[in-house]
Amino acid sequence: MKKSSFAAMVLGTISGIFFALGMCMALVPEWGARRPGIILGVAGLALALVTVAVWRKMEGKAPIQISGKTVLTVAVSVVGALALGVGMCFTMVWSQLALGVAIGLAGIVVLLCLIPMVKGLR
Repeated sequence: MKKSSFAAMVLGTISGIFFALGMCMALVPEWGARRPGIILGVAGLALALVTVAVWRKMEGKAPIQISGKTVLTVAVSVVGALALGVGMCFTMVWSQLALGVAIGLAGIVVLLCLIPMVKGLR
């Protein structure tokens, strides 16, 4: 395993743990740790961005250029992930199976649209 891959794996794991723990702290009311959870979650997201920058630097790649396509890709990713999550909440939390499955499938379709959007069609 290359050093860059190992560093990305370690930093990605740490940032994922920070983000997940922060979201649990913020969203589980019994814990009563909303503000610290949001802070920890944002720290996890920031560390994830640092991970990408460090990995690209170690691989000798150019920094990511922010363009209209990049912004659109991120927006579609966020919409798809949120739709999938909302569908899961409708199904598992609010006991509305049909609506939850429909919203979740719509989220999956939006996420699948990322493949031709990023890779292109041949």
